[in-house]
Amino acid sequence: MDFRIFTEPQQGAGYDDLLKIAKRTEEAGFDGFFRSDHYLKMGSASGLPGPTDAWITLAGLARETSAIRLGTLVTPITFRHPSVLAISVAGVDQMSGGRIELGLGSGWYEAEHRAYGIEMYDLPERFDRYTEQLEIVTGLWETPDGETFSYTGKHYQLEDSPALPKPVQSPRPPVIIGGGGKKRTPALAARFADEFNAAFADADTAAVQFERVAGAAREIGRDPGEIIRSTAQVACVGRDEAELSRRAAAIGREVAELRQNGLAGTVAEVVDKIGVFREKAGVSRIYFQILDLTDLAHVELIAAEVAPQFA
Repeated sequence: MDFRIFTEPQQGAGYDDLLKIAKRTEEAGFDGFFRSDHYLKMGSASGLPGPTDAWITLAGLARETSAIRLGTLVTPITFRHPSVLAISVAGVDQMSGGRIELGLGSGWYEAEHRAYGIEMYDLPERFDRYTEQLEIVTGLWETPDGETFSYTGKHYQLEDSPALPKPVQSPRPPVIIGGGGKKRTPALAARFADEFNAAFADADTAAVQFERVAGAAREIGRDPGEIIRSTAQVACVGRDEAELSRRAAAIGREVAELRQNGLAGTVAEVVDKIGVFREKAGVSRIYFQILDLTDLAHVELIAAEVAPQFA
């Protein structure tokens, strides 16, 4: 079982905040440090000091860390042209020595697009573009040295691209896909995903979606076992009820709600919940969503008392 830390810096964090928690994540022995890719806060958070760009900050973290995997959950296809995205991610992969993973999604946060004047297409068009972006990004990375890559799609066209720069990882960095769609999402995952993430779903719901992905993989002759099963869940762990309540209050959530909807509770409770995800859904990777980035002791507690029970 792999354990990773997942952050939402659009809620109110600058690069220095991300650097502190990323370094602590590495020191504590986690497998990876991931961040969302958003430009607008959600809910009642202040969002101050303002948004940071996911791939710019990951480039900085790539040079300040040495072991943890780094990536996004997830980059929306609406933010960047696929060729530009492929260049950026390959560059950060070089800067990290081959530790980058790309979570890519269709995009969903309409208010964010309005706030920054980013075009948000209707859902069918987003999925059409999503498919083309996956084909282009992976196609550019996988083009052999010395050859060119061309692509003719409905929304994107490339002619004789040198397909450079190349990422360190060969044939390419891992691609993470998620979502609850019943047909197109599993089909895309079957073609492109190294990992499928059932974010914020309970174990039973996740199991159903994982089986859809597995079925889609079998339909195209791919071994479903090649696709890692993961979940992202809000984390709120305490050694006792007082510590648990303090952490819940710090993120503006109720303990009872967190216990129902996330990896929340005492250490023993959280260990049991992770066990359920493993047994019911075959999950082998957990992303702990840490919403209070100043609470580095929270990261240390999960590393010291939860993770060792799955070694």
